[in-house]
Amino acid sequence: MMPESATLLLILLFFGVVLLVEGAWYYYRDVHAPKNRVGRRLTNLKSGSMAEEVQASLKRGNSAPGDSFLAGIVAKLDTKLTQAGLRITPERFLTLMGVATLGIAIATPVLLGFVDMLNSAATFLLIIAFAVGIGIIIPLAFIDRKASQRMKKFDEQFPVALDIFVRGLRAGHPVTSALDLLVEEMPDPIGSEFAMVIAEVSYGYDLRDALNNLAKRAQTTDVQMFSVCVAIQAETGGNLADILDGLSRVIRDRNSMVLKVRALASEGKMTAIVLSVLPVCTFAFVFATQPSFFLDVVEDRWFMPGLIGIFAWYGIGIFMIRKMVDLKV
Repeated sequence: MMPESATLLLILLFFGVVLLVEGAWYYYRDVHAPKNRVGRRLTNLKSGSMAEEVQASLKRGNSAPGDSFLAGIVAKLDTKLTQAGLRITPERFLTLMGVATLGIAIATPVLLGFVDMLNSAATFLLIIAFAVGIGIIIPLAFIDRKASQRMKKFDEQFPVALDIFVRGLRAGHPVTSALDLLVEEMPDPIGSEFAMVIAEVSYGYDLRDALNNLAKRAQTTDVQMFSVCVAIQAETGGNLADILDGLSRVIRDRNSMVLKVRALASEGKMTAIVLSVLPVCTFAFVFATQPSFFLDVVEDRWFMPGLIGIFAWYGIGIFMIRKMVDLKV
């Protein structure tokens, strides 16, 4: 039996290791990571490594979106990728999803060992449904979730960013220097987004147009009001610091109401997420582990109408759920 002194020593050693690991984590989070983040962001601005991204932003701002259905899909996907913080073009993302879907559709019968059962249209439709679920629906759901989380964090940081911006103006800094303070002081995502604004201004864009591009990327009411305030002050004059100080108070009051609405709607949103993703994940898991569960009944005359009906009702259900949980404040 272990002596009491040895037991006490082991307990103290355990808590010592826990405190050491926790201290190292807090040091990395609060000291080391912010320095690396700011240094990397400033280095990108100085070295011009953001040139391709800024040029793409300027190109989007100068080109009118097409009226076709495909152009609308590309524009919406572009917005979601930007909000999610993924530096990839929508055309490349669509290409990767298409290649992944095609690869899954070709490899699935070989890997699961039912190549000899590919003798009906229903089987091919089932494989296509599996490939689309893995290669398209799940990545799109992931992008949408990541964009929502990043924009939620952006909204939480924006009042603090406004306060820093106002203090910079009252300290005598010009507008662009006050924006530099946001790049240096604020964490992502708001620091990176304002770094894009400064990069666009340095490329010759007007400040109002750069802020309008920020509002288009973020698609939040707070940023739109900030852009309008700066544009009005540039046209009519006045004390921009006082204007933005009042805007900061309005945004904080509005955010308190938004948090109350989110708390009341959180159960519905979680239900919407589960009902949207769970059917696809369940179908993919069952088909990947037990393909015979579907293939044994694929020749039934009610299989094809039932499968098409499931797809139709799933689409209608997703549309209705999103309308129900998309609350505007």
